[in-house]
Amino acid sequence: MQNTARSATQIGAILRRARRARHLSQTKLGEKIGLRQATISKLEKGEPATQLSTLLDVLTALNLELAITERERASKEDLEHIF
Repeated sequence: MQNTARSATQIGAILRRARRARHLSQTKLGEKIGLRQATISKLEKGEPATQLSTLLDVLTALNLELAITERERASKEDLEHIF
């Protein structure tokens, strides 16, 4: 199944669903990759300042990958949020 995320909050929601589908608690997922439960929680909430390496470790532990594609359409609000 392909999911599209355009914000940290959406990425977090996708990760939460994937973790739950695998019947893992935040603590168990964290233990698999050497992270604290609080770190997993912050990532799933879409909180800022998550290191890219942390995101990649979680994706690997959940057997997921990150694919970068062109946006179908960027709105003015999307661009304003970046700058």
